[in-house]
Amino acid sequence: MKKTALLNAAISQLIATMGHGDTLVIGDVGLPAPAGVPVIDLAVTRGVPDFMTVLQTVLSELQVEFHVVADEMQTVSPALAAQVEALGLAGRRSVPHEDFKRQSARAKALIRTGECTPYANIILGSGVVF
Repeated sequence: MKKTALLNAAISQLIATMGHGDTLVIGDVGLPAPAGVPVIDLAVTRGVPDFMTVLQTVLSELQVEFHVVADEMQTVSPALAAQVEALGLAGRRSVPHEDFKRQSARAKALIRTGECTPYANIILGSGVVF
């Protein structure tokens, strides 16, 4: 049995197969899944699992070189934006939500949470550990 925090087999496999510069999306329950991007759907009910728990668990396994959030997160969901910023992730990029959705189409996968906070979405770009 795994000793690390991440127990979901599909997410573990996704992270294990990511190369430098590959991206994955963690999204709220309303983020549309781009055609052709596999979805790992974790949503059980409103708020379960929440965005921050999923993000922090993924971060326990994934080396992140950059991350992308929607500009709207800062103004519409400032408490969530502050939580994300407090993580100290590398390479912050902020783009309009429509651009965020376009960039999501290039992700290896989208992890769907049960989060219902507006703009609770992030793109994580894989780094290298050496």
